[in-house]
Amino acid sequence: MVKGNRSNSKASRNGAADGVRRSRRMKPLEPEQLPLARRKDVHDADEQLLPLSDEQLLDLRMSDLKLTIRGTVLEKRIAQLNEELAARGLKFKPHFWLSEDWFSPDDVPGIAIPFYLAHRRLMRLERKQLLDVEGGTHEWCMKILRHETGHAIDTAFRLRRRAIYRRVFGRSSVPYPESYQPKPSSRDYVHHLEMWYAQSHPLEDFAETFAVWLRPGSRWRARYRNWPAIKKLETVDELMTSIRGKKPVVQSRATVDPLSRLRKTLRTHYERKRTHYGLDLPSVYDNDLRKLFSSEEAHRRNMTAAAFLTRIRTELHRTVSKWTGENAYTIDQVVQEMIERCRELNLRLGGPAEEVKRDAMILVAVRITNFLHEGGHRVAV
Repeated sequence: MVKGNRSNSKASRNGAADGVRRSRRMKPLEPEQLPLARRKDVHDADEQLLPLSDEQLLDLRMSDLKLTIRGTVLEKRIAQLNEELAARGLKFKPHFWLSEDWFSPDDVPGIAIPFYLAHRRLMRLERKQLLDVEGGTHEWCMKILRHETGHAIDTAFRLRRRAIYRRVFGRSSVPYPESYQPKPSSRDYVHHLEMWYAQSHPLEDFAETFAVWLRPGSRWRARYRNWPAIKKLETVDELMTSIRGKKPVVQSRATVDPLSRLRKTLRTHYERKRTHYGLDLPSVYDNDLRKLFSSEEAHRRNMTAAAFLTRIRTELHRTVSKWTGENAYTIDQVVQEMIERCRELNLRLGGPAEEVKRDAMILVAVRITNFLHEGGHRVAV
């Protein structure tokens, strides 16, 4: 996601080969093992947040949250990211701050990280409000950090001004859409973040391609060998080679919308988020899911529909892929949306598991064929 002037979107040793050896991850420190200043940061946040109910949390202003990156898992993930950049021969290190969302501002080579990732209590609230925690696992967080670093390094070295960038990725001046209509079968774009995000805008295309290039052990030359997207990866490789060992042109350490300056309450924040992403509106899946599962009181002790779909997820991928010829990535996007709606609707297993599994496979196959490929699927940016 790029943010600027209020416009939004959401390794090797020598720096030019396909991957880098992953460094051995250090075991996270327990709070009592942290240096004194870091322990105080953790203690202050715990003292403020842990006693509060959800309703009390929602009435807090963002600027009143006693949060910091220091002493949290975010600090270790940022360190890992910097190691990956250094392994590629890049001197660039983005700066980080907490804000309301993930973004990298236009004209500032830094990265905002959403506030909820700085404390486990706020991650629980985030899941309850939005059904998911974007960047909530180590792997997911690192994927987003690599993506946002693509934006930041683009800004730091003004890469979008180069002719080869414009020729391969398009013009960055193209306005961001409110939503985009992805083509799941397209091989013109890499697959990194969900919902074919590279297709949303030229800047996102570059950031996604950079993230694939940066990821340790990605073997992008082999993975994308027969895809037109290989040209984009080779272009990123060429651009990174040209800046290896160099200092950034733009060195601003400014922060945009830091948490300390956001006066709105968490309640207002989540109301706006839910409206933007349509979480309070009926989904195209709802009628089918209500037929497939149950919300009746008689089934309240049964396995949740979300847990059931998660359990058969791999089998869904394999079977539906065989039926439709579609790749597992595309199928998983549909399955994930179904899981999220099942959580929202509080659905449970209401019939024999084998019958429900068969019907779920049919539903996923039909949705992929009719919904995605006939142009009815739009994704909010």
